[in-house]
Parts: sequence; structure tokens; C-alpha cells
Amino acid sequence: MADRLAVDGDELAHFMMLLNKSSTSLKGLRKALSDATVTGLGTDDLDSACEDFQDDWKYGAEEIGKQTQDLAKIIGQSKTSYAEVDKALEEALRKSKHSAAKGTK
Repeated sequence: MADRLAVDGDELAHFMMLLNKSSTSLKGLRKALSDATVTGLGTDDLDSACEDFQDDWKYGAEEIGKQTQDLAKIIGQSKTSYAEVDKALEEALRKSKHSAAKGTK
């Protein structure tokens, strides 16, 4: 069973970096949208619809950014946990092997 379970710490770290980069990109997008004006695009109805869209998109992008940051933190914690469990398992197996070797002598 041990050969089937594999966790690649480098891949988890890379995934966490990509999530953080995505969050940063979303912050840049939100800033760009907040600096854009919507007045004068056309009719008052169109201006109002564009403003509503911008408000909705801002909220959605902020939520996606927060969730992306949270996921990156969870991935980091998982990576640390996997490393700790792997080290503890390795130590337990080493002790067990050492104990078994002593018992056969």
C-alpha cells in the first residue's frame, strides 16, 4: 500500500505559489476595474448596468481572491502535515525494524 501513496512536496509548493500568484493577479484586476469609469458609455440605462456589473465583479473577484489565499494556506499546512507524518512514519518503521532485529538475535 505504501507504494500507492505519494505526496510530492515540491508540487504542493508549486501549486501554492500559483494560487498566491493568482490572488495577486486578481488584486491587480480589481484595482484596474476600480479605476475605470463607466459614465458616458451610452444611455443612462447602459451606464447604470455597467456600474452594477462593475460592483458585482468587484465583489466576486474579492471573494475569489480570499478563497484562493485560504486554499494556498491550506495547501501549505497540508504540505507541512504530510512531511511531519512521513518523518514520524519513517522513524516508527526504523524503530520497529531495529526492535525486530534485536528480537531475532
